[in-house]
Amino acid sequence: MKDFMLIFRQPSYDYSNLSPNEMQTLSKKWQDWVGGVAAQGKLKATGQRLSSEGKVLKAGGVITDGPFVEIRERLGSFMIVKADNLDEATTLAHGCPALDYNGSVEIREIV
Repeated sequence: MKDFMLIFRQPSYDYSNLSPNEMQTLSKKWQDWVGGVAAQGKLKATGQRLSSEGKVLKAGGVITDGPFVEIRERLGSFMIVKADNLDEATTLAHGCPALDYNGSVEIREIV
């Protein structure tokens, strides 16, 4: 079995406009989805939610505000799953709550 990183991206991770009930519903969706992956014995690790601010260091010592100033989506978090191949890891990504908020999940094998 191989390890794959699921990288969660969304245009914004600002949930300050959600009501407490909406936030609770969103949290439950994440818990249920991650719990479902774990119940299959496929969850290896989860990452904490990342700050929206940061810096990017580029070749030559160039530092820019970041992260990911070149794209419109923000990296919110990640998790590592176990799967036999990329197709199986992609199947595990289905149902990710980031998709409900116009986000995406990038699936990459860890080599």
